[in-house]
Amino acid sequence: MLLCLLAGALILFVAYAVYVFVDYYRLEDGQVLEIRGEAALEQAETGRSYRAVSYNIGFGAYGPDFTFFMDGGTESRGRSPQEVTDHVSGALTAAEEAEGELYFFQEVDVDGTRSYHIDQYAMLLDQLGEGRAAVFAQNYDSPYLLWPLTSPHGANRAGIATLSAFGVKDALRRSLPIEGGVMKLVDLDRCYAKERIAVENGRELVAYNLHLSAYTSDGSIAEEQLEQLFSDMLAEYEAGNYVVGGGDFNKDLLGNSPEIFGVSGKDYTWAQAIPAEVIPEGLAVMVPLDEDDPVPSCRNADRPYGPDDFVVTVDGFIVSDNVAVEECAVVDTGFQWSDHNPVYLDFVLQP
Repeated sequence: MLLCLLAGALILFVAYAVYVFVDYYRLEDGQVLEIRGEAALEQAETGRSYRAVSYNIGFGAYGPDFTFFMDGGTESRGRSPQEVTDHVSGALTAAEEAEGELYFFQEVDVDGTRSYHIDQYAMLLDQLGEGRAAVFAQNYDSPYLLWPLTSPHGANRAGIATLSAFGVKDALRRSLPIEGGVMKLVDLDRCYAKERIAVENGRELVAYNLHLSAYTSDGSIAEEQLEQLFSDMLAEYEAGNYVVGGGDFNKDLLGNSPEIFGVSGKDYTWAQAIPAEVIPEGLAVMVPLDEDDPVPSCRNADRPYGPDDFVVTVDGFIVSDNVAVEECAVVDTGFQWSDHNPVYLDFVLQP
């Protein structure tokens, strides 16, 4: 009897493993993205101040006391449909209050077990879509993940969403390198979205929305992602265009966040600094920081948020040298709606 049970369990395990690997896929590179909505502004202008806002909304699950199993916590999905809806709505309100012309959102679920199949992109369009062009790029479509056993993460489809007050001429999804083997199942289908916006002087503002890898065992993958992204951006700058990118880098953009925020980082090795040598001349990484009152952009969700928890700034921007930066800062929400705070960049396209 015991042998039969063990044999049955083994068969189920093998069948599940086959299902997960067979169901897994990656989207092809270079996918043309649908542009929805109508922007209030036909084109961007030089010499004017604009604002870009970036916010990882954490698929609506994260309140200040939420813990996530892949961060060392215990939870895998939002606690109720109402709470997920409230968190997404609260995050979108915080973003709206920042009054940006460009918005970069990450971890936007469109159909997920973890978020009760609430279409958060539809919520985003409903709340922020008026007078803005919208683009969605899928970066996650997982088979049904049976972990944690007590409350499985399930099957989830999500992505990154960009809103623009300027008309978007075209939009493209660019795939990023990721790890192979089993690790590809716990990472996303990493990509960035690239939107072209007309500028009055005949050039283009090229906007990038990005969400780089966090859960990797091979550090070279993270560097390869940065090299591809920077190479693409540099080519646009050298062609005479303006580059503004924003998102979740999953890197310690300050390089020494634990020191700046007065917390211990010895047990948290996932957020490494960006090697200075991979940033090419002509581009700059803009890090949101008020030196007199530093506010982090992200918390590690291994336990409910508290004053001694590990915090770090992983959200920020990249600009080309023909973009003047006026301010780059974090909006302090107290991690009320997500495990991230929104960040913003005030910039001017130079004539």
